[in-house]
Amino acid sequence: MDKKARSTIEMNDPASRPAIAKMPDVGAYDRIYVGFPIWWYVAPRIINTFLEACELDGKTVIPFATSGGSGMGKTNSVLKPSCGGAKLVEGKVFRKSASKADLAAWAASV
Repeated sequence: MDKKARSTIEMNDPASRPAIAKMPDVGAYDRIYVGFPIWWYVAPRIINTFLEACELDGKTVIPFATSGGSGMGKTNSVLKPSCGGAKLVEGKVFRKSASKADLAAWAASV
């Protein structure tokens, strides 16, 4: 709730795109799993930075998140414009209690 916190400032500005020091090369992958904590019912803005910097034509973007209590909220609708050329599938939130088996079963199902 700190109005001066970096996360609050970034999340209050939909155009905010925090810099990424080194971008990974996703060229060899057809499916890209993107994980993040939920902030204000959406992905942190740096996730948009990442997606916008990748060549995503023909790829599938699969978001997943951690949260102590909220769901995915408007995550997909906010990420969709950043996924140019990719298929964006519905994301899933994992709680602290999620096991490796839960994660593996979900990953195999999407």
